[in-house]
Amino acid sequence: MLDTVSPERLLAHADLCARWAGLTLGFVLAQPLATMDSDDLAMRFLSAITAFGLCAVGGVLLGDSLTPAPQEAVRTAALAPRRVRDHVPPRMAPLLLFQTACLLALLTVGTFAASPDAAGRTGRAITVTCRSVTRPLGPWPGIYYATPLLASLAVGTAACVWALRRIAHRPGDNQQRHDRSWAITAAWGLLVSSQLLIVLGMIGRVLSRTTCAGMLGNVTALVIYPLSLVTLFSLGWCLFTIVVPRAVGDE
Repeated sequence: MLDTVSPERLLAHADLCARWAGLTLGFVLAQPLATMDSDDLAMRFLSAITAFGLCAVGGVLLGDSLTPAPQEAVRTAALAPRRVRDHVPPRMAPLLLFQTACLLALLTVGTFAASPDAAGRTGRAITVTCRSVTRPLGPWPGIYYATPLLASLAVGTAACVWALRRIAHRPGDNQQRHDRSWAITAAWGLLVSSQLLIVLGMIGRVLSRTTCAGMLGNVTALVIYPLSLVTLFSLGWCLFTIVVPRAVGDE
């Protein structure tokens, strides 16, 4: 019966529905972006994945906003200050920060190494010389692709950091702060991991199209392929953490 359902349970259902709504909206928006009329396949996938990630972040933030601050008759304050890092996943958060650093490093290197493509468009390819033949190969994560990636990452990061600080300092029990912080961290990680996979895919495709990459290409391949597997794992963890009512432990 409806009158037996507690307000806390209703809010938990509303939070979960908001998370699913964000993922569903992201999936709906990603489909036309991935199939839009453009010869730039990389930008189509980049736009689709970015839209999906931002919608996932928005859904989790909406779910968190549906939880009002508890009204307590008596409040007690702990002597230890509340810190954001005490509520985020202790193992996955450092891994996601590492992936963010890798994404920024790859975009920086890609931007400096990029060159115009065969049509003369800046920041879309890298020039490779093989057997005395010089040609541009792409798509390459140059400034053309890095700009929307960095813009969406900045927006998502700012929103998630604000939400994490709000959760850490608002009233409530530690378990609630723990669950909310994990969900927001997972939403941000979904954005980071999906974008990193796109960049790694671009680099891997360029390496697969040339046999003259040399030692630098071999070293790059040894780095990006294991990193891709780790990123796929974190992407799965983030999706699972968003869609379950409570964050899962990483202990």
